[in-house]
Formats: sequence, C-alpha cells, structure tokens
Amino acid sequence: MSGFLMSPQPATGVERAGERDKKEMNKRFEAKVVLITGGTSGLGQDAALAFAREGAQVVISGRRREPGEQTVAMIRQASGEAHFVQADVSKPADAEAMVNACIETYGGLDYAFNNAGIEGGAMVHIADCDPSVWDRVIGTNLTGVFLSMKYEIQAMLQRGGGAIVNNSAVAGYKSSKVVGAAYVASKHGVNGLTKTGALEYADKGIRVNAVCPAMIRTPMSEQTLLKDKALEQRAISLHPIGRIGNPEEVSALVLWLCSDEASFVTGTAIPVDGGFLC
Repeated sequence: MSGFLMSPQPATGVERAGERDKKEMNKRFEAKVVLITGGTSGLGQDAALAFAREGAQVVISGRRREPGEQTVAMIRQASGEAHFVQADVSKPADAEAMVNACIETYGGLDYAFNNAGIEGGAMVHIADCDPSVWDRVIGTNLTGVFLSMKYEIQAMLQRGGGAIVNNSAVAGYKSSKVVGAAYVASKHGVNGLTKTGALEYADKGIRVNAVCPAMIRTPMSEQTLLKDKALEQRAISLHPIGRIGNPEEVSALVLWLCSDEASFVTGTAIPVDGGFLC
C-alpha cells in the first residue's frame, strides 16, 4: 500500500499545460531577430546571451570588434545564432548600417535593446564641464538612441511591428552630482524619446519602453564608481535593498518588455533600482 501511495501519479491537465507553458516561455523569441547596441560587455552582453538562450537571432553592435566577436562566440558555443557589427551609434551611417545588417543577415528586425552608453564627467559640475565631454556623452547616450530608433523603427514598420527597449538610468528621474550634468541630461532625454516614440508608433504595432537601472555591477561601474571598497560601500548605502544590482536583473526586465507578456505596456520608463528612488 505504501509503495502504491508513493508511486508517481499521472500528470493532470493543468500540470501538463504548466510544463508546456514553461517550455514555451524558455523560447519566447524563437526565430525572432533582436539588435543590441553596446552588446560587447556588461548589460548588453548579458542581454544578448539571455535573448539567445530564448531562441532569438542576435545582432550585437559595438565600437570594439574583439569583445563583440567574443560575445558572438559565447552564443554560438551554446548553439545560439549571433552576428557582430562594428558600429558607433553616434554616427548616422553606422546606425543605419547596423540595422541593415539585421535585415541582410536574418531578414528583418523584431526587437531592439538600445543599450550603448558612456558615463564621462563624473563628479564634474556644469561650470567645470568640458564641452567636448558634453558632446561625447550626449552624442552616444542620446543622439545614439535617437539614431538607433530612427532606423530600427523603419525596419520594424516593414515587419508589421516590434518592441524597443532603451537603456536609461535612475538619472533619467533624479539629478545627481556623482555622474555629472551631461549624463543626467542624456538620460532625461532618453526617457523623453521613449515616450515620444511610444506615442508616435503605438498604432503601428511598435512598443517603446525604457529601463532605468541604479548601480549595476558591470565592468564600467567597477572601473569608476565601484573602484574601491569605500566607494562601493557608499554606493550600496544608496540602495535600500542593501546591495548593488546584477546584470541579469536588468536583462530579465528587458526580455519581459519585448515579450508578448508586456503587450499592453508602452511609453514607460521602469526603475530597476533596489529602492534607490524611494
């Protein structure tokens, strides 16, 4: 009797449906094409790997060829599909070329994560900000998002719709002396572009959203705001959750915003901040 009670029972219809849904969830982006700018490291690289795991054909762009090819190799080693395009998103010709590469390589474009960005001017007040630093930060962080969206939207219109996620920051909500005026202005601009793009193309089947991370442990943050224990502890103290974020916690939101699960979500900029903005 006890053996009978402990033997496996046939799965119910609900359990079988749950298993099927789980398998489908793991391949939410099967045969879909995604472009990730700044995909050579940090948040961009993590998102590229996450999209590939869920079946997407991934196009990665970045200014540095070697780490870009390394990311592609990582995806292919895991039986995924990926292609690298060397591009500087602040240049119109490069932005157009990377989107064309999606069409030429995989036949179109369904999703984009506009992640490319730089800091620059940390701890520098407006009166002391070098105009060349301003131009460089705005060029990559804001103009780069505009140019990427310009050509991505054109491609998605041909596809009949799509989803774009822009990488903003908590600095898109709140000013900060730490990261400087150029960075704060660029991220406020990204939030504005996100809302404008969402409004202009909502009736064309294109959704546009943004993620707004606080401090995330990436190579860029570790070289600047987390470069020693004192700075790291200060950064941690700003997050009520009591720690720095991890790239996969941002990627999870990016993938959700691109998925059909977020089909009624557009024009929003969502903090991923461990309570930073509370």
